[in-house]
Amino acid sequence: MRKLTTVLFACLLALAGCSSSAGDSADFNDADVMFAQMMIPHHEQAIEMATMAEAASTNKEVLALAADIKAAQQPEIDKLTGWLKDWDKPTSSDMGGHDMGGMMSEEQMAELKAATGAQFDQLWLQMMIEHHQGAIDMAKAEISDGKNVDAIEMAKTIEKTQQQEIDTMNELLSK
Repeated sequence: MRKLTTVLFACLLALAGCSSSAGDSADFNDADVMFAQMMIPHHEQAIEMATMAEAASTNKEVLALAADIKAAQQPEIDKLTGWLKDWDKPTSSDMGGHDMGGMMSEEQMAELKAATGAQFDQLWLQMMIEHHQGAIDMAKAEISDGKNVDAIEMAKTIEKTQQQEIDTMNELLSK
């Protein structure tokens, strides 16, 4: 019996060594929850703005950037939503009037929707730069205060890719 117990224990140890770090990635804190809850509507607005660009812009570089934004941010929304579900947290926070950096007001969105041609492109680039800077600020807060390894990795990716997109948008504005 003792030999069987030893063999079973050895097998359990071996299996434990094969497990993923799901325990680590399941750990989260309030900063992770806030990051996910705030980034979802932030990304949703970026996708809305990118969709406007598809309808209003004829600039190939703006259109390519809008397509990249949509392609990157919808999968991130899906991941963020999944994490909140896994953590048994709501997808929206009850922070009321908490200012989410970089979010455009209803008036700004209406102004963008009414713009056309080169005026649209310039306004879209300026607003998207501001929007991305807000996302970078949220990502930096997650990197410094978060606990969930997957959320921190996403925040690092957001910081890097959105800074690259800001650089591209600044180049387009200077043309």
